[in-house]
Amino acid sequence: MAFFGKKNYTEQELVAACAANDRRAQEALYRRFFPEMLRMVRRYTRDEDTAIEIVNSGMFRVFKKIHTFAFKGSLEGWMRRLIYHCMADYYRENARYLHFLVLEDHDQSVPERGHEFFYEADILKAVRTLPTTSQEVFRLYAIEGYSHAEIAVRLKMSEGTSKWHLSTARQKLRDLLEQEFPAAISAI
Repeated sequence: MAFFGKKNYTEQELVAACAANDRRAQEALYRRFFPEMLRMVRRYTRDEDTAIEIVNSGMFRVFKKIHTFAFKGSLEGWMRRLIYHCMADYYRENARYLHFLVLEDHDQSVPERGHEFFYEADILKAVRTLPTTSQEVFRLYAIEGYSHAEIAVRLKMSEGTSKWHLSTARQKLRDLLEQEFPAAISAI
């Protein structure tokens, strides 16, 4: 399958050609999804070079595993998961960086000591106590970087309902973390 000169490819064509190691198809896939993947990673780091490094490593992982994509979900969702795992690996390997979740649309500055009080496991444990739909919306928005429009389509709800579930999840998480770690909350 040659992609020379063709501008629009179906996902099936891209996946098949990328699996066949067609460099033009890989470039087309990269160009199509890079901006969205970069937006997702930027939610976790303010350093542009780090964000680009993570996305590029993730895209390399996508190309290595693209032959396993079975069209059982969206290609973008599958890629998001791979790149998110690549980002998690990056933070695990580079202990000087902190893993965090976006808890506010309008981030407020947080003292650097905040990470001393909360571990990823504590936050994820609190997330698992949320009602199922709120938990799913929070995971898709805050962890995987989906927009409310994408979540609405994926979960068959309105954007307003997605925003409501996110707001509810945030408030419940805040309340849970304040109950579990009152001293930590007052210190930060």
